Amino acid sequence: QVQLVESGGGSVQAGGSLRLSCAASGRITGMGWYRQAPGKSRELVAAISSGGSANYADSVKGRFTISRDNGKNTVYLQMNSLKPEDTAIYYCNIGVMLTSGTYYPIDWGQGTQVTVSS
Repeated sequence: QVQLVESGGGSVQAGGSLRLSCAASGRITGMGWYRQAPGKSRELVAAISSGGSANYADSVKGRFTISRDNGKNTVYLQMNSLKPEDTAIYYCNIGVMLTSGTYYPIDWGQGTQVTVSS
């Protein structure tokens, strides 16, 4: 089982930026970020295939960018123009992305808190 360690969460004012990192203990394939806000279901934020194809939730398109460094077994989530509704625990995961773009998470990290104040 691959171990995933997230970092980079914190508190920021609306309009600010944060970059999340997720380091995997082994070779990475498809990777993704989910988030869960208080009282809400966990939702996919962004995912990236082993070849670098990415997809995003509509709510973050144009503001968030997912990227990966295969040499470091690390995936990143650059979050710009943050809004209070982006406040959530963000979870990194390793999974499988089909050619259709559908992403299936397999293993999860522990999560990192992102808080955006207005």
